[in-house]
Amino acid sequence: MDYKQELKNFFGDNCLLDEPMSRHTTYRTGGPVEAYVYPQTHEEWSFVLKIARTFNIPLHIIGFGSNILVGGKGMGGIVCSTKRLGSLSVEGDHIRAEAGCALDKVCEKACEAGLAGMEKLSGIPGTIGGAVYMNAGAFGQETFDTLEYFDVIDLEGRPATLLKQDLHYAYRHVEGIENYIILSASFALQKNDFTKLMETRNTILHKRIEKQPLEFPSAGSVFKRPPNDYASRLIDDTGLRGLSVGGAKVSEKHAGFIVNFNHATPEDIRTLMQEVRDKVKEKHGVELELEQILWGEFNV
Repeated sequence: MDYKQELKNFFGDNCLLDEPMSRHTTYRTGGPVEAYVYPQTHEEWSFVLKIARTFNIPLHIIGFGSNILVGGKGMGGIVCSTKRLGSLSVEGDHIRAEAGCALDKVCEKACEAGLAGMEKLSGIPGTIGGAVYMNAGAFGQETFDTLEYFDVIDLEGRPATLLKQDLHYAYRHVEGIENYIILSASFALQKNDFTKLMETRNTILHKRIEKQPLEFPSAGSVFKRPPNDYASRLIDDTGLRGLSVGGAKVSEKHAGFIVNFNHATPEDIRTLMQEVRDKVKEKHGVELELEQILWGEFNV
């Protein structure tokens, strides 16, 4: 029996075979993955990890797919979605959330409970798992600012708890967590005025609507911030706002975003990413580093 059939037998409706990744990424484009599953219990995670080891096949973890571009040829192996791990609880000045919980939902709950430290992360379109994995941040605030610890399993299915102080983390990067699957995270916040926090949250959400091209599918900021500068400023200064390849273009509203404005293929988006990098390097001598993650095979 092949591994796909074993997964289907075990997960039933929670296993989708040859599933188009365009349905699971915010770019709304991407080829199929061999198997897409929704593990929830420890037993289910252990099963899927065992299958991946036994058949020696790649395993990827996805939340809302808000930072990922999947190639048009699709990808082999298994994608595990954390979308059904969505519980969230507030105890005193602590918040605990499962990996599939929307980061924005956690920010909202924190503000409602009069807890400060996450309000500027409002509106980031990812999950808690993704936010911890890449130390997501905005407006001078980062996930790791208030993170205490997070629960994981390793690729053998063994549970562990990782403490923030034991990890090396930096801007949009956490060292050594590639071999773990994040299941939940706990945050320690500061008591503050509910009204003030809600005001900050609403201001941030308003700024996002005002400045970001939320009317088109995208995956947020394409490039990391170069030292002492902004990718969007460099792209703008190079005259690339509105530059397009096929159905993909550099947003006129925010040059740091690439939008899928007209049925873009993953290859359109990837080619545009490269054009932007080349032109910025040529004009400014700055090598823009991708913040987004590329998965699967691209049509050349």
